[in-house]
Amino acid sequence: MKTGWQQMSATALGKGIGTGEIDPVTLTEAFLDAINQHQYRDRIYARSTGERALSEATAARDRARAGTRRGPLDGVPISWKDLFDTANTLTEAGSALLKGRMPTQDAVVLQNATRAGLVCLGKTHMTELAFSGLGLNPVTATPPNINGPALAPGGSSSGAATSVAFGLAAAGIGSDTGGSVRIPAAWNNLVGLKTTAGLLSLTGVVPLCSKFDTIGPLCRSVEDAAHLLAAMGGPKAPDLAKPSLHGTRLAVLETVGLDKCRPEPLADFEVALQRFEAKGAIITRLPIPAISRAMEIAGCLFVVEAYAQWGKTIEANPDTMYSPVQRRFEAGRKYSGVEYVRRWKEMKQIRAEYTALVAGYDAVLLPSSAILPPDRERLLNDDEYFIAENLVALNNTRIANLMGLCALTLPTDTPGCGIMAMGAPLGEARLLRLGVAMEAAL
Repeated sequence: MKTGWQQMSATALGKGIGTGEIDPVTLTEAFLDAINQHQYRDRIYARSTGERALSEATAARDRARAGTRRGPLDGVPISWKDLFDTANTLTEAGSALLKGRMPTQDAVVLQNATRAGLVCLGKTHMTELAFSGLGLNPVTATPPNINGPALAPGGSSSGAATSVAFGLAAAGIGSDTGGSVRIPAAWNNLVGLKTTAGLLSLTGVVPLCSKFDTIGPLCRSVEDAAHLLAAMGGPKAPDLAKPSLHGTRLAVLETVGLDKCRPEPLADFEVALQRFEAKGAIITRLPIPAISRAMEIAGCLFVVEAYAQWGKTIEANPDTMYSPVQRRFEAGRKYSGVEYVRRWKEMKQIRAEYTALVAGYDAVLLPSSAILPPDRERLLNDDEYFIAENLVALNNTRIANLMGLCALTLPTDTPGCGIMAMGAPLGEARLLRLGVAMEAAL
């Protein structure tokens, strides 16, 4: 591969295509060769789509030569989590329950990205049916972590993250129901964007919890995230020039957001806050007791939806799933419909209280994950450890899902750590502009 291409941002590659310095076909061939030759190829990619990629790259080259490029990422090769339907390509969502599943058309977001000129390199491994934040999948494959092969990669968009971190895609597209974009992004030193529920179409996306499922990019820069969001059918990328933190009001969510943080992520978080203050940000410590109650009732909302979606399929095929993930689904059986409705009503009240309390802030900040990536083998051999670490890993990220927010994780100086900014629902443009300023400060 040409020097540096594997480490360049998607936006930088797109600019190179626009100036004629990079040929999309040569670029795509280089990424496909890197995939095929990589020692972790089969642990990161469930399957590559070389023929499709080269066809799309050829069309992108023709447009570049004709001066008719469709956007800033036209011709840039990216990966897709294996729950996005891809026409005539197996899409199994990391599960033996869906083995052999062959869609006849692309998911809507993939259709949009293809129209924007993005090149589909293939489908990446993931947690079974997207229901774990650790990224382990002994049924199909567990990708490695860029910070050490013995570490968990983060999930459920594990392969999406590692395809980028190991230089096997310019960006990856994942999904986030409780942290599944942000955890693997943070644990693999990447940018990850959780979009507002409903902003991007879920048509053609294998579901987990329809009220919480969202789609988002894992990439090397905030600018990449902005352009990828637009390419998938989101709003036009905002103007990201002249970022500044001066005068911005940032809240740190106290208590439930920090109580479970272990020393390394907490120390890293405090260093990041100091850098933001040095650039003129005004930081306030903000306890919101209602968030603690939201976390108490969250389990019901997630597991009931997940079990309603997959319970019959799981019951008809016992012993096909990794047991800790299967037990998470089966927990949905114990709740009544009355309890589920009551808890959703309470959650909506908490959302309203949260919205009122944070209205005067540009974003609310937390460590992206309360823990560093845990040891993969211990997780595989100790179910109780798996369950405990999974809950702590997702503690901070799922706040944004519960409150219906958009959220952005940025890498910091400490490998495997990240800092997360949560913005208002449908506030992606504002959050991305703030993210560029935070990125510069970090």
